[in-house]
Amino acid sequence: MAEPPWKKLKLSLERPYKDDNGEPIPELLDITADGQHIYRPREDPTALVGTRLRRIFLERGVDFFEAEKGALPSTTRDNEDRTEPEDDAPKDEPSVESSHHMTPEELQKMRMAILPQLYVAFGEMCQARDLLTLLLSASLPSQPSTLPPAPLAATVVTKLSPIVSVQAFNAQLTIGGKDRALRTAADLFKGAAEKMEESRLSGEKYWVDALKIRRGNWGLIPAPLPLGSATGKGADKTSKDFLISFGLEESPTLFRRRAIGRMSTLDGSSLEFPLRQRTRLRVSISRTTPYGIRQTTHSLLSDPYDGTLDGALRAAQVEVVEQEVFSMLIKEASSLPTASAEVSERLILIDAAQSTELRFELVDADYLNSQSSQFDPYCNLVYSLLHLLLSRAHRISKSSRLTRASIAPVPTVPSPPILQPVIDILQYREFWERVRDEIDRMVAALRHAGVPTKVHYDPLADGGHNLVASLLTDKAKPIGGDALLRIDDRHTLRFTTASPSTLIVHLPQATLSIASISQLTQLLIDEISGGLLSRICGIGTDLCERVNGSWFVDLLSGRSVGRWEGCIL
Repeated sequence: MAEPPWKKLKLSLERPYKDDNGEPIPELLDITADGQHIYRPREDPTALVGTRLRRIFLERGVDFFEAEKGALPSTTRDNEDRTEPEDDAPKDEPSVESSHHMTPEELQKMRMAILPQLYVAFGEMCQARDLLTLLLSASLPSQPSTLPPAPLAATVVTKLSPIVSVQAFNAQLTIGGKDRALRTAADLFKGAAEKMEESRLSGEKYWVDALKIRRGNWGLIPAPLPLGSATGKGADKTSKDFLISFGLEESPTLFRRRAIGRMSTLDGSSLEFPLRQRTRLRVSISRTTPYGIRQTTHSLLSDPYDGTLDGALRAAQVEVVEQEVFSMLIKEASSLPTASAEVSERLILIDAAQSTELRFELVDADYLNSQSSQFDPYCNLVYSLLHLLLSRAHRISKSSRLTRASIAPVPTVPSPPILQPVIDILQYREFWERVRDEIDRMVAALRHAGVPTKVHYDPLADGGHNLVASLLTDKAKPIGGDALLRIDDRHTLRFTTASPSTLIVHLPQATLSIASISQLTQLLIDEISGGLLSRICGIGTDLCERVNGSWFVDLLSGRSVGRWEGCIL
């Protein structure tokens, strides 16, 4: 793989001070708006010295040197005047000692008086030194010099060179310092280049992912303005970014606010979900067998995340929808007409039917990786029905909302329940199993007795498609089924059922509604007994045909009675 051009860049060891033509490189100070470069002007040494001399005369006065020369005679004259009175003093008086010690206060005053003059003298000496150096170094052939030849002499002192080992050590220090500086600079430039490349790739990935999300038909909404943005009149309120909305259209505001994602600008995942709770809805059914064994099964929770953007959005959407379903279950659990419920923050327990307990709970999304193998199709059916019924509730809510937008007043349509249809289905299942067990027990007894018996069950007479269609309507229809029992190829009993626990028996002479299992058992006994007695009467009539016998069924005593030639059986 070829290296990028910036990695092949060679750095020089010294700062360039001349261009390719040998001209000095000027120092750039600024660049104007129209692209003009402003450079630092070059200073002339002669003009610089002239400027400094001019400042001396402007600040000290034109007669600065004459005033300094006249100060010395006046000082000596004052000293002479001061000594004359001392000479006129009488000689007989004791002479006063002329010298005395100075106090610290006097020394401080003298110091404060002398220091400014010393600083002024120091500055003048420096100016004179610079002037002499310029005059000696400059050669002006056009102007004759008035100075004598070689007025000043200079001695050049050269520092002794260090020994060879010290020179080698100094060279190693110099080379090592330059090498470290170059390596540090190279690492700095390399890190900056890599950061710039990562930023470029991150920006490209950001918009590529955004196009993928838009192509997947996910909703994109403008992001709110950052904190501190101007919101007054005339301010720019255009959004600079967007958010991803994956909530349902008719969901409450709380869940639509949770269903918000944004594109990540950091390394790692491409999507961020600030309000994601990472919980899933699990449906469990606990049943107690006739032998007293309690069995608990769960629904199968699948993970829609497959490593893509669409999979991540679907996984987050499933969690929000299931949380909305659970919130609606909590609202309806307290007003169930045919079942009792216990509600907590993340758990709902419902006694759906006899020996059947329905459980809804919010489990952590990490639980998907450690699920047990006790799955039940009925749990998966309930799980799917909840989503179907939620979709129906949203459809009816949207239709009602659009209708209310019209001018004519429209009555408010209450939201259809999503928990009661599920309870009805579970109660219907339990009821149907009890009816079937009772019929199977009678059929087994008849077959054991040698009576040919046939039975046919159809718990869902309308089929699965009609069931789904009925659940999607505004008013769900009850689930119906039928059972057909044929005894000895002669007598037929037809049963029809409806959710949650309605049983009707269709007899040749009447149609009866069964209210309990004991009533069903008694009806089966009566009908089977009547059929068997009728069969016995038929057999007896065939056998006693030569003796003119007659057979009939005594309904009061429940017997078959036969008569022939003065005999009664």
